[in-house]
Amino acid sequence: MANFFPVPKDVYPVGRLDYDSEGLLILTNDAALNHRLLNPAFEHERAYWVQVDGAITDEAIRQLASGVVINIDGKMYTTKRCTATRLSDDITVPERNPPIRFRKEIPAPWIELILTEGKNRQVRKITAKVGFPTLRLIRHRIVNLELGTMQPGDIIELPKKTIYRKLGLM
Repeated sequence: MANFFPVPKDVYPVGRLDYDSEGLLILTNDAALNHRLLNPAFEHERAYWVQVDGAITDEAIRQLASGVVINIDGKMYTTKRCTATRLSDDITVPERNPPIRFRKEIPAPWIELILTEGKNRQVRKITAKVGFPTLRLIRHRIVNLELGTMQPGDIIELPKKTIYRKLGLM
């Protein structure tokens, strides 16, 4: 991480974003915060904006919300219920470098998924399972801590009290 961002040696990311994902990442040296956000027993919300390949159907949205069976480490797993909604076409997101593939004749709408669990590559697996693979994935919110107007590479230092309040930990 220090190769990409100027952070102290004892600061680590809470959670992960895979190589092709973007968005909010919390960096901390607070072990208690790390535990509260990574322990599945605490089920905090993570909200993602997901650009999918194809005109996603109402049935696919319902399937995503109800839970989808995916493979996790060689075992079949049914994801927990989540909130799945179609977003308007006018959402504003930073340009991506490199850009996603663009096909003029195939729509690439955005949906929002709000999860309370974080299985490895879960969003990509569930959208593919319902027939609409993920093209672009942006985590825009963790509980009440939002990406807002931050741009790729931005780092904002927040006081501990603010982070705990926004994450509902106080």
